[in-house]
Amino acid sequence: MANKLVKNAAGREVVAEINGQQAIPFKGVGKHKPEGRKYAPPISRCADYPDNGDKRVSTLKEALVKAGIKDGMTVSTHHHFRNGDLLANDLFDAVSELGIKDIRWFPSASFPCHEHIIQYIKDGTIHHIEGSMNGPLGKYVSEGNMRGMAVLRSHGGRYQAVQDGEVEIDIAVIGAPMADPFGNANGLEGDSACGLLGFALADSQYADKVIIVTDNMVPFPCIPWQIQGNYVDFTVEVPKLGIPERIVSGTTKITKSPDRLLLAELTAKFCDAAGIIRDGFSFQSGAGGTSLAVGEFFKSIMEEKGIKARFARGGSNKYLVSMLEEGLIDYILDGQTFDLDGVRSMRDDPRHVWTSPFTSYNYHGKGNFAPLVDVAILGATEVDVNFNANVVTHSDGYLLHGIGGWQNCLFSKTVILPLPLMRDRVPVIIDEVTTLCGPGELIDVIVTERGIAINPLRKDLIEAVKDSGLPLKPIKELKEEAERICGKPRKSKLDEKVIAAIKWVDGTVIDVVRKVIVE
Repeated sequence: MANKLVKNAAGREVVAEINGQQAIPFKGVGKHKPEGRKYAPPISRCADYPDNGDKRVSTLKEALVKAGIKDGMTVSTHHHFRNGDLLANDLFDAVSELGIKDIRWFPSASFPCHEHIIQYIKDGTIHHIEGSMNGPLGKYVSEGNMRGMAVLRSHGGRYQAVQDGEVEIDIAVIGAPMADPFGNANGLEGDSACGLLGFALADSQYADKVIIVTDNMVPFPCIPWQIQGNYVDFTVEVPKLGIPERIVSGTTKITKSPDRLLLAELTAKFCDAAGIIRDGFSFQSGAGGTSLAVGEFFKSIMEEKGIKARFARGGSNKYLVSMLEEGLIDYILDGQTFDLDGVRSMRDDPRHVWTSPFTSYNYHGKGNFAPLVDVAILGATEVDVNFNANVVTHSDGYLLHGIGGWQNCLFSKTVILPLPLMRDRVPVIIDEVTTLCGPGELIDVIVTERGIAINPLRKDLIEAVKDSGLPLKPIKELKEEAERICGKPRKSKLDEKVIAAIKWVDGTVIDVVRKVIVE
């Protein structure tokens, strides 16, 4: 049966219902005002738990049975193990062995390592996924092979959905690099150390049943605890949670590409000319090669001016850690650690503070950290002439990336997207994005190797850099330049069938993803 479509405030045709639940179309930035109270899990009694605090059971399968797993439940996992995750694959092996069907899998993200799970979509163990998909899993879903509709949310949007009761987690399975039998856990020590467990915070707080799985069980108390054992029902010890070299890397590197280095240099020069880089400012950039290079250019400017930043928002890496240790940053407020230096710093330096999607990004709270950031340096797969941006599909329509914290960071004071003008001879700036993930009113600057486009809404930035000598161009001129080189991009061939919904930070539907027609 075809999905009923309605037009949202961004002019996109979106679904009115997702997997049998009513959906709210995007109403505009800041326009949706929720009512009611936060969701609350069932009341528990200490009398139902061991007096000695030992909640261990022998296997994950036994823990699932004790947690009451049954058909149609929602089971959640987190992605701090990134492409080294073994736990989610082991989890669905166990679910399948128990003969359970129609599970809603609610990961904070998935990775190419989860190709193993495709077999469980095929055999009906999993009904649908509500979380980002990339690699083979994204390709499989994009081609219309999943029975239910996928839902993609930002990190903050995921916390919001759980907090508001939009998604009720029946069983949360939380992998912990260090834990005690009571369930206190952190990500700072052990073979599977990943830094922190913030993406599992909502799961621990709101799920009906919580299972901690560790390959590093220590005597009570596990200190510090990022997950509190008072939320936990069962603990399980396994031989191995993940593949260390795929969880974190000791070799996160700045790009060596001349074009990407130029993007980074232009971005830093723009921030300097606009007066953003000043004593006490704050910034956020990712862990990709270009973003790392932006940080290094920031560092040079700060050293030259003798200034320091009040805080940097992470993902952290060795370059950000070096700025902290050299006194160029007062604090790192970290949401995810990307390399071994980040893990070490988080463990040893009290100025390297772990945060969570609640503190950093949850839109249904009494404020969050995102608007306090002076400048966010982000990426995108596509941008259109109205500054709308896409981060989950490429122009071919395939799901290839997650939203992550990207949507949430759009609320920073200035949002800059350093982007190559073309990728594989395909223009990045186009007439209309394939998938709308972020509205153009929140995106301020596009930096390309052939020029910088400033959103006309930001008259203050235009005025600040008008005499800077930077290569400023209208965004339409950049689009036309790319088309002269590459030709006008072909439109992707998409079916009418909706295979995924893209949620905005407030839980409304900003766009949908359609099935890719395979030729």
